[in-house]
Amino acid sequence: MLTARRRSRGEAPASKGRGELRDQPRRSRTRRRTPTPTPSGATTPYRALFQKPGTLRFTAGNLIARLPMGMFSISAILMIAGSRDSYALAGAVVATGLAATALVAPWTARLVDRHGQARIAVPATALATLGSLSLIVCVHTNAPDWTLFASYAATATVPNTGGMSRARWAHLLKGDPAALHTANSFEQAADELCFMLGPVLAAFLCTTLFPEAGTLVGAVLCMTGVLIFTAQRGTEPPPTGRTATRSPLRSPGIPSLLAVFLATGAVFGSLEVVTIAYADARGHASAAGLILGLQAAGSCAAGLTYGALRVTGPAEPRFRRCLAAMTALMALPWLAATTTGSLLLLAPALLLAGMATAPTMVTAMSLVQHRTPEGQLNEGMTLAVTGLLAGIAGGSALGGWVAEHSPGSGTAGFAVPVAAAASALLIATAQHTTASRPTT
Repeated sequence: MLTARRRSRGEAPASKGRGELRDQPRRSRTRRRTPTPTPSGATTPYRALFQKPGTLRFTAGNLIARLPMGMFSISAILMIAGSRDSYALAGAVVATGLAATALVAPWTARLVDRHGQARIAVPATALATLGSLSLIVCVHTNAPDWTLFASYAATATVPNTGGMSRARWAHLLKGDPAALHTANSFEQAADELCFMLGPVLAAFLCTTLFPEAGTLVGAVLCMTGVLIFTAQRGTEPPPTGRTATRSPLRSPGIPSLLAVFLATGAVFGSLEVVTIAYADARGHASAAGLILGLQAAGSCAAGLTYGALRVTGPAEPRFRRCLAAMTALMALPWLAATTTGSLLLLAPALLLAGMATAPTMVTAMSLVQHRTPEGQLNEGMTLAVTGLLAGIAGGSALGGWVAEHSPGSGTAGFAVPVAAAASALLIATAQHTTASRPTT
């Protein structure tokens, strides 16, 4: 009433006190939501990730270069075994190349850190490509066996393209741990995808076209991808130059982390071999690749999902939880094999078991990035990959021995990946206990 009288006299309405309704403007009860421009938003973290300039181009080149990493071994085995009629020779050649990679890769990564990715990766890949072409020529011309070893050992100079890509993300997303977590998850999913599709593509090329086709196509893809990747200079981390910084091996927490990578690699290597042996013992060796593909698919899907989540808190306890989940889930294939003996039930067990591997590897790589000294990230991650490869080789040998010599139907081999995962968990737990123990 008072307001109506004031308006009738032409007076301005009195200001409202607390608790009184305002006359103008009339507001809706619905709250207006103002969008917050967060580059690492929880709804579309991957879309936000690739909105940064240059990220799509360097990722495309890196994926092209990374796909052959899952092709080279099986291509060499099919090519050499088909020509020399000896899987033992083919396996020995591939094992020699793996050992050479374990020795050479950290040095290549150190040069990449010091002098830049483009300056080192291109000639290193060119040398590895020449090694692949030499291997093709030696196999095709029936050259002496030692030339096969020398040629395949020359491919060890190929750089760790996945590590270089992770180093670019770490450089671009410095100060944004949520976005870096998404990037690391994407990279791990890309690893799983390449190692799932690579062997399938290699087997198709070698058996459909000609035995040398897998190695030839892999070498061309690797060289092309590295050229595209290194051409994106705007996202490349700056080289550190020659420094007196000690090796990442001497950094606190790195040796124990590499031991965990070694045990985790044994999980992957043993699981692959015992699954193939188990399927072969039941007359379905051709189904082993499809079943193992489900394990990789589960890991890829889990990695992408894990990257879309916002993780909080320190990475160390999360890493131990991931290792505990991997140990528990790796028991599922063992239970499926021992209780049912069915490949149809083994397949979903491997799918579920694979869902723990990608989150574990994503968290492990985050710890590598955190513990590696600045300017040595390529070397630190290459050391981690080297430990993983060494574990895969050891796990393959141990899993194959157990599968061949254990009594029964070969189901005991599935205990090896469970034991390897439990070992990784024990190492991580022991390292945490030692680090948290007060010094006197």
